[in-house]
Amino acid sequence: MRDESVSFEGSSGHVLSGRIRRPAGEARGWVLLAHCFTCGKDLRAARMLTNALAEAGFAVLRFDFTGLGDSEGDFERTTFVSNVADLVHAGRWLQQTEQAPCVVVGHSLGGTAAIAAAARLPSVRAVATIGAPFSPGHAAWILDSVREELAAKGQATITLAGRQLCVGEELLRDLESASIEQDLAGLRRPLLVLHAPLDDVVGIDNARALYEAARHPKSFVSLDGADHLLGKPADARWAGKVIAAWAERALPDFGVPEPAAGSVDRQTVEVVTARGFRTEVRAGPHRLVADEPPGIGTDTGPTPYGLLLASLGACTSMTLRMYADRKEWPLEEVTVRLTHRRTHREDCEDCDAQERKLEVIERTLVLSGDLDDAQRQRLLQIADRCPVHRTLHGNLEVRTSLDEMQ
Repeated sequence: MRDESVSFEGSSGHVLSGRIRRPAGEARGWVLLAHCFTCGKDLRAARMLTNALAEAGFAVLRFDFTGLGDSEGDFERTTFVSNVADLVHAGRWLQQTEQAPCVVVGHSLGGTAAIAAAARLPSVRAVATIGAPFSPGHAAWILDSVREELAAKGQATITLAGRQLCVGEELLRDLESASIEQDLAGLRRPLLVLHAPLDDVVGIDNARALYEAARHPKSFVSLDGADHLLGKPADARWAGKVIAAWAERALPDFGVPEPAAGSVDRQTVEVVTARGFRTEVRAGPHRLVADEPPGIGTDTGPTPYGLLLASLGACTSMTLRMYADRKEWPLEEVTVRLTHRRTHREDCEDCDAQERKLEVIERTLVLSGDLDDAQRQRLLQIADRCPVHRTLHGNLEVRTSLDEMQ
């Protein structure tokens, strides 16, 4: 899965910069993701949320609001209302070019905007917020230090997260006057409220107010230990997984589609390690888990070498099955037992230490069926012809590169 850069016209006529991430295989639906106030689509939390949703089968569009990131326009001319309008334009652009979004997810003030935008996007059937304020006016405290300057000059410069941003007086007026209570009351869609109890930017009382003002169906999930910006990748990924699982329940007819023939590259494997050594492996539409034994890891899956042996063993067994079937031999069952160890060459006294090291995989075959000795010996030879065996013994070259969007 990789990001695709896209652009489209925003509410003010400026070109907005976005990124699309598609899942492996057919998407179960499209998600529109709104970033936090003054942040951007490339915030690590936004990327982690996107990854988790895509891994669960959703296609995701995230973009920079007007005047932020790579989007055109002046941030000082933007307002909460213009952010909502940008979200609506993004949803309509998706409808025209890909598929109308079925879920809107918003982080911080982006969550408040997501609730307001959902009322204007008929295709949206569920809304999720993360650390969202109940009132847009909550974000106005950021402008407290420049209120006098805004009143006198109509604009001022603030510093947020090490960045200087020029803001306008209209933004302050808009934040203080905007309300989503009516949008919440008329949402008529499942709402998921995620919030960290110790959020020191947007207090947990905002989650309570959102939940109480919304009508059923509604759900609340506590992001224990997380900060407002989901600074820990594991927190952002977990939030994304929770949203994906909730969306599947909220949208029961959006089940995981069967991949069309040839639509999934089954030779591509994606591996993600978030915390500790427990590692999630995605091979096409399938999920596996790798780990390390107790004392190092949590033993929730085989080790990487265990997976390597499993790959060789599975390939060996399939190859023998295929050969025996073609020959119409009475092979009933194949069992392949494998072990891996490191040793030293006994016949290499003149070699240096590195050359004397030897990696050994011992493979034992148990062939069940009424096979004669000649057939058994032939199957023993065929075992060395399985594709994984040949790859391990061939001119294998592993080429490694960085994908900066991961």
